[in-house]
Amino acid sequence: MENAAADRIAVRLDEGNDPYGLIVTDLVALIGHVQTSLRLIEAAITREAVLAERQADTGIVVRDDVTPRCLTASTALKARDAGLGAALDRLRDSWAPARLLN
Repeated sequence: MENAAADRIAVRLDEGNDPYGLIVTDLVALIGHVQTSLRLIEAAITREAVLAERQADTGIVVRDDVTPRCLTASTALKARDAGLGAALDRLRDSWAPARLLN
């Protein structure tokens, strides 16, 4: 049964329907989306810091509810980004020898 499944995968690879490539492409796109979100969050944090600094110069105190949430989201996304990068590396390492045999 396992050989039959392996044969079907090999046949699919030969037909140009490369599931490995689709997985890698999808994972790379997901990593790109996570990194874009990180940049947007970091820009929002920077913007809030600049606004807070300007307001401090004028003597106005404004409660900042945005930065703590952004920092929490940023920390979570950084952990996911690292995990996705590691998954991509493992995928590339583990499937590369098998692809050479096909």
